[in-house]
Amino acid sequence: MPCALDDGGAVQAVEIVDGDTLVLGDGRQVRFTGIQAPKLPLGRANFEAWPLAEEARSALSALARGRAVTLRHGGRDEDRHGRVLAHVFAAGADSKPVWLQHEMLRLGLARVYTFRDNRACAAQLLAAEREAREARRGIWADAFYAIRDAADVVALERLHGRFELVEGDIVSAAVVRGRIYLNFGDDWRSDFTVTVAPRDARLFLDDPIWGAYFDEAADQSALAGRRVRVRGWLGRYNGPEITLTHPEQIELLDDIS
Repeated sequence: MPCALDDGGAVQAVEIVDGDTLVLGDGRQVRFTGIQAPKLPLGRANFEAWPLAEEARSALSALARGRAVTLRHGGRDEDRHGRVLAHVFAAGADSKPVWLQHEMLRLGLARVYTFRDNRACAAQLLAAEREAREARRGIWADAFYAIRDAADVVALERLHGRFELVEGDIVSAAVVRGRIYLNFGDDWRSDFTVTVAPRDARLFLDDPIWGAYFDEAADQSALAGRRVRVRGWLGRYNGPEITLTHPEQIELLDDIS
């Protein structure tokens, strides 16, 4: 067991929808928590398949189709579409369970994609993603999935509405009326910014790393110059922005050995 998860039972996987979704023998559809594989159109009009989407589906099919799978839960266990949310373990050839999320990341066919109510095993998943990225496996050799530069505002503006990983040096940080701001340029009105809404700030305050920077007695200037990687959907408020809901969306890169 990679981390603390609750048992969700065992069923056979009979169909693979895409690189992070499968159908069980009892008819339920399972969306893998913790990862996002390249997306296929799946009936959506005017939606272009992301690079390596078919390869991701094929890889998951080889790992899981026709095999018994065990579901385990580390948070919310159903999404708004009625799909089961779970970490999924397939019976391996040597009888050792294969953690499918971890394997898809290791193959370079998915990115870590956690939620406020589904954060279990994030450290292990991030480590698997990092291994694949450093080896330039799968998506990490394709420019579509390149890590973006926080200083390249023009490029970030073009990527509005996409899920992206962005790296940069924090220029300044502040907490204003309970909202956390991380600024990556001198002009917050146009440069890339990361924000955390007041309703989500408690998770950062309770975090062993981030709580030291954002509690009432903290000096946010200590974050200036720290290099981070953030992941999320690129929006726009003044300049390009990513809104974080939980600490697993941001990594202090100088803390990674």
